Amino acid sequence: MADLLVKLYDLPDPAPALARVAAAGFHLRRPIPPDRRAVTRWVDAHFGDRWAGEVETAFARTPATIHTAVDAAGEICGFACHDVTFRGFFGPAGVPERLRGQGIGTALLLQALHTLAESGFAYAIIGGSGHDEFYRKTVGALP
Repeated sequence: MADLLVKLYDLPDPAPALARVAAAGFHLRRPIPPDRRAVTRWVDAHFGDRWAGEVETAFARTPATIHTAVDAAGEICGFACHDVTFRGFFGPAGVPERLRGQGIGTALLLQALHTLAESGFAYAIIGGSGHDEFYRKTVGALP
């Protein structure tokens, strides 16, 4: 798995992705410190201890460097971090398999990358993704 580079100054508009997930009954939010335990437990249960550790790091920053997708009942349905392993890096991010294909991952990716761009970064790195085609297609990521 190679690292990928994303031009943050040439990102797609997130509005269509956000509208798609809203139509499917989800919305994105940036969790706050009181959400830390619930989000970390959810990530641990769905994606394991290593990613849960990175989520804890995301919550150590203010504002937290994590975005979540939640359903109408407020249940977590996906997450995306940035500036965790290294500054300017995207990830980890995940959507449970049963919820994939509804645009949640795309919306989270765009939200996190736009946040990096607003922080002054020109490029983001996606380290060892394993989903290169998704990132290439969605944001023009290059090896």
